[in-house]
Amino acid sequence: MTIYMHNTARSAKELPMTEAERNARVELAAAYRIFDMLGWDQLIFNHITLRVPGPEVCFLINPFGLHYREITASSLLLIDIEGNPQRESKWPVNRPGFVIHSAIHGALPDAHCVMHTHTTTGMAVACLKEGLSPHNFYGAMLQGQLAYHDFEGISVEPGERERLVRDIGDKPAVILRNHGLLAWGASVAQAFMTLWTLQRACEVQIAASAAGPISPVSPEAIAVSVRESAQGEKRTYDDVFAAMQRLVDARDPSYRD
Repeated sequence: MTIYMHNTARSAKELPMTEAERNARVELAAAYRIFDMLGWDQLIFNHITLRVPGPEVCFLINPFGLHYREITASSLLLIDIEGNPQRESKWPVNRPGFVIHSAIHGALPDAHCVMHTHTTTGMAVACLKEGLSPHNFYGAMLQGQLAYHDFEGISVEPGERERLVRDIGDKPAVILRNHGLLAWGASVAQAFMTLWTLQRACEVQIAASAAGPISPVSPEAIAVSVRESAQGEKRTYDDVFAAMQRLVDARDPSYRD
């Protein structure tokens, strides 16, 4: 099955550009540039999607063919839950990205933003039978918030969507086994904070396991970590994302175009 979904756009039933959509485009484009800055890019692959406020479930996704560093607010594609483009574009949609992200946007009302990565350490942990360890600072924070979904090959079959949503439940952090990491949230900032924490947990786990025996974290300490973690507080994740966006603005503000 092809990995491309060509933009045949309802020849275009062009929707008016609302202020909410414009703001969403800028914020999502910033997220792509942040991922690039952090080294979370994968050539032209992988996706961050953001639902645009409105009565219909429509979301923004990256055009398949552009590197994250090239993405701008105006280049993002707006598609509906069935993958139908809402605006004309010369770029296609990546089918695996559509299958995964549309499943989550369509089934979870609070999943306004969905992020998926193939970082080396994230994929390494995803390949481990035991999955994510709770025995480090970041892994402990995610206990009770992490779901797993078994690998079914490249995600191009619509039937996988139901199984993916079932496995995720209400957990905001997800390890796609043998595949990569995923996080979702009510905002770009919230999803980013969850994914950053998950990514850091994977990095520390892989580094520590290569260095020697792991010192276990007690159940009591894990419980405290979950309870006291600031990464779930709105002001914290909003401030974190705003700080990262300022770094991107200082480097190259062209994502706003």
